[in-house]
Amino acid sequence: MKPYQITYNADLSLQDKENELVGKVTQQMDNAKSTGRYTTDFASIQLPFDQDYYTKTMHLLAQKKALKPAMLVVVGIGGSNLGALAIHEALNGRWYNDTNPAMRIYFADTVDTAMLTALIARMKVALEQQQEILLVVISKSGTTTETIVNFYVLLEILKQYRPDTYKDFVVAITDHNSVLFNLAQQHNYACLAIPTKVGGRYSVFSAVGIFPLALLGIDTQQLLEGARNAISDTLSAQIDNDAATTARLLYQYYQRNYIIHDHFIFFPDGESIGRWYRQLMGESIGKEYNRQGQQVRVGITPTVSIGSTDLHSVGQLYLGGPQYTFTSFLTRDYQQNLNVPNAAGALLGVPIGTVNRVMSAIEQGVQQAYKNIHKPFCHIKLSAVNEYTLGYLLQMYMMQMIYLGYLLDVNPFDQPQVELYKKETKRILHE
Repeated sequence: MKPYQITYNADLSLQDKENELVGKVTQQMDNAKSTGRYTTDFASIQLPFDQDYYTKTMHLLAQKKALKPAMLVVVGIGGSNLGALAIHEALNGRWYNDTNPAMRIYFADTVDTAMLTALIARMKVALEQQQEILLVVISKSGTTTETIVNFYVLLEILKQYRPDTYKDFVVAITDHNSVLFNLAQQHNYACLAIPTKVGGRYSVFSAVGIFPLALLGIDTQQLLEGARNAISDTLSAQIDNDAATTARLLYQYYQRNYIIHDHFIFFPDGESIGRWYRQLMGESIGKEYNRQGQQVRVGITPTVSIGSTDLHSVGQLYLGGPQYTFTSFLTRDYQQNLNVPNAAGALLGVPIGTVNRVMSAIEQGVQQAYKNIHKPFCHIKLSAVNEYTLGYLLQMYMMQMIYLGYLLDVNPFDQPQVELYKKETKRILHE
């Protein structure tokens, strides 16, 4: 069952060429699911169904949980951390560490001295108090500059405070036989492999996401159940294929010069879902060449807005500026509520009642304003924010991006231009 309602304020034309292409891509995804192997670019479809892989991940998880770590530090960038971060924050909230949980979590995702210094200070306090820290380093290639630098900086802290046992508190997640994989073997660090054909931005349901999330107590079985149902629903849909429909809308509006896709998320703890999606879209369809090797330079720029905060920062632009943005609203049903004192309603001159009533009115008001100026959008309203819902949503988005890549005639699985900055960075460091 779909854990959301989806509605559209957009025109979708049915075109035979698109129908045929969507059918072919659907068949390729279905083939990838049926083989049970990671042999094609569509390999990520297999992850939620791979019980052996999940069991191996859980086996290592049990070993590391037995060490009773009080802090988890995830060292990774891009696809190596954004998926886990998105799910964690959506479920546990951005203030999670302030609530004194059994295990705090920190993400080291850039080489910023101030950030690293603050993290090191927290690590030292924990270690001095005889608390244990699990250091999880994630890099698909095993040679990501930012990740390797951060890992070695933080590893030194573990060595300093736990010289005899630090190796027990290191886990590497990387491609089989990568430089990082071989380093882990050499130094006896625990290691989990990412299936080679699974790209970083499609890897959230591999050990990349499952291992840290399960450590935090998140129900990863429900997460994967949601992903499995999203795949099954998509592959069996004759008409109601949300991944294909949203991809076709984005494609058709791109042909009409709608070159920005804004993810407008109306719950602050969901902001990192937008950041994860931003990478998914940016790397998947921002391409210089099409699948025939012709230079085309296509792409839709993904942006993230938070409701209602950004109505007071970019709302004027969205409603009054150039109209080349397609919007995806993401909202949720709230189980919690707060009463608003009558004095607020008296001051504003309108009946208020509850905080949720205000937010609902704002959501409806924004969408009506968009309708009034014929601004296209789709609206996904989550029935709840839980593991099943997030597993379903993120899997649907990944399949949407695969469809969109093929509609735009680009490879949605590679990211060749990302290597350009990496190459220049290493050249400069050699100087």
